[in-house]
Amino acid sequence: MLRIITQQADVRAELQRICDRTHDEQVLHKEATVREVLQAVKRQGNKAVLHYTAEFDNQTLKPEELRVTGLELDAAYQQVSKELLVAIRLACQQIEAFHNQRVPKSWVHFGDNDVVLGKRYTPVDRAGLYVPGGRVVYPSTVLMNAIPAKVAGVPRVVMVTPPGVGKAIHPVVLVAAQEAGIQEIYRVGGAQAIAALAYGTETIPKVNVIAGPGNIYVTLAKKLVYGNVGIDCLAGPSEVLIIADETANPVHVAADLLAPAEHDPMAAAILLTTDAALAKNVQVAVERQLVDHPRRIDTEKAIAHYGLIVIVESLEAAAELSNEFAPQHLELEIQDPWELLPKIRHAGAIFLGDSTPEAVGHYLAGPNHTLPTSGAARYASALGVETFLKHSSIIQYSQTALEKVAGTIDILAAVEGLPSHADSVRRRIQREE
Repeated sequence: MLRIITQQADVRAELQRICDRTHDEQVLHKEATVREVLQAVKRQGNKAVLHYTAEFDNQTLKPEELRVTGLELDAAYQQVSKELLVAIRLACQQIEAFHNQRVPKSWVHFGDNDVVLGKRYTPVDRAGLYVPGGRVVYPSTVLMNAIPAKVAGVPRVVMVTPPGVGKAIHPVVLVAAQEAGIQEIYRVGGAQAIAALAYGTETIPKVNVIAGPGNIYVTLAKKLVYGNVGIDCLAGPSEVLIIADETANPVHVAADLLAPAEHDPMAAAILLTTDAALAKNVQVAVERQLVDHPRRIDTEKAIAHYGLIVIVESLEAAAELSNEFAPQHLELEIQDPWELLPKIRHAGAIFLGDSTPEAVGHYLAGPNHTLPTSGAARYASALGVETFLKHSSIIQYSQTALEKVAGTIDILAAVEGLPSHADSVRRRIQREE
């Protein structure tokens, strides 16, 4: 049952508990397991990857079976309907169009005394994309990860995804990868996949950036390898926070709460509303929609542990609570969402109005659906082209310009006790006697 809270003293504590769900004692135990996996893969390469794939995914692979073959890639198209292929290609177009607008431009500025300053953007050499798999199929995640990397101009993009029954990767995932320009795919998932991308094995290349959402083991692995490689963000488990008033449709709100919950038993689903009647109606609607839900067990677990309805005094109070929680997905199902929008400071993605459920952003709108979770939206952003780019400063001084700043550099270097810094300038401006 989705709980309703009216006591404001309990609200912040509950929201904090839900936000911290990836940091509790059970998660710390999982982190120890992840550390063990990372170290084993770092030391043993393919041997460890295959061992953990057998242990965690119940799939026994040989080293030569890690990479998906060209025959499998070709055969995948024969197993996907024309309607689905059209849908994938439309999603590709939408996502690519959005991310093309986000490519930062290198620039150079020519100032006085021939001082040249600028910034140059270049892609990483290799990117690794993680796509959840096994029992579930996420072609949308393939597109959301691969297209920004390709738009950024990354020369080598590899994908990892857990093997399903019979060692197979679902054909729709393989088709989506190819439509997004990915041909190098490895059948490995979990923490061992992140380790393989971070450290490299005899088969799987070491990459510079790892992107893509996963379960708690994947998220912890990304957190632990950060620094050895770059990561997009700590994405997962999924979460939604909905701010709704009396104009909201309770059936729609209930469906939107269940959408993230069906991803993972640790997913969070929160409603903040000014209307007590809506709160009760949403509670009832959630129960009704769960009756024949194909993923009822996992979805009910998420709703029971990390689901919440809070009755608030005002929309402004709801916005403040939302900012404290910093949700992955924020839906404003209120009469005038644009009026409340300026009060929203922290959210991965914001969906405005009743006709904009999170599913629009998940599949087709264009903005990326790989987003920071567990409060990380306070400082992190969606996966995008920038994830796969780095920038270098460009600096050039003429002799005249160097002479003008030499005294200032000398003073600053002296106070920091770095005489060679000052000397490197002084020697360049000294005149020959």
